[in-house]
Amino acid sequence: MGAARTPRGRWVEEGLRALADGGLDAIRVEALAKRLGVTKGGFYGYFADRDALLEALLDAWERESVDEVIDRVEHEGGDPKSKIHRAGMLTFSSDRLLAIDLAVRDWARRDEAVAERLRQVDDRRMALLREMIGTFCSDPDEVEARSLIAFCVAIGHHAVAAGHEGRTRAEVLARAADLILNRTPRRHAPDG
Repeated sequence: MGAARTPRGRWVEEGLRALADGGLDAIRVEALAKRLGVTKGGFYGYFADRDALLEALLDAWERESVDEVIDRVEHEGGDPKSKIHRAGMLTFSSDRLLAIDLAVRDWARRDEAVAERLRQVDDRRMALLREMIGTFCSDPDEVEARSLIAFCVAIGHHAVAAGHEGRTRAEVLARAADLILNRTPRRHAPDG
């Protein structure tokens, strides 16, 4: 009986991990095989070449960070504001998904096909925001502005190193969400 083949999904998962950890240049067949503890021969049973793996990585990223998030948000239900919050948490609060997303954004700066794929993914994310924000905001210009602000905060706050003058990042993000979602701010009880 021959040795069991490394499943295709493990190659994809290891490729995503390498992308998140080291960017596009870290995705090399030999390096992935070493990380998986196998020879690279099994790779070619699933993928014609590295480009085929890269396409599979983009497919997996889109499926996990958009399709599965939207499905889960719809399945779990709730009001539009809680759906927006849940979608953001599922997508950008997971260290794994956030790292992959940021790596794809970096990759897109150098590859027009990846940039187009990223535009399609971001358009789907923005469409969800517009739909949800449009349920409590009727001005189309304001819906668009709130959607963009929400999206920028979700992606960009990780790159901001500034402090918040006696407030935690979590407190500032919660207040930003309140402003975007037109909610009354939640007051925290004073310590002590």
